Amino acid sequence: MNDEPLRQAAGLDRLIHEPARMVIVTILSSVEKADFLFLLRQTGLTKGNLSAHLARLEAAGYIDVEKTYRGKVPQTLIALSGAGKEAFETYRRQLRAFVDQLPE
Repeated sequence: MNDEPLRQAAGLDRLIHEPARMVIVTILSSVEKADFLFLLRQTGLTKGNLSAHLARLEAAGYIDVEKTYRGKVPQTLIALSGAGKEAFETYRRQLRAFVDQLPE
């Protein structure tokens, strides 16, 4: 039995591979920055759940979080860091290679 697909799947970045974080990182890869409320609407996550996933991504160095104000209203801006962009590109390449190995 060829265990190459299993090795490829095991090599995927588990932090990004979690479905909610994969959606967050995918959204962030297509924009320069996104505010918390935009991500909240786009992902459909609860505030607490989104905050927890963002905290995990920030701890890994995959995102940069900027707390600011728009007038008197607090605003949280999130962007993929350089390491996050690189990790996501690697993840995409590995996932594509994994899927391409599967029999049809």
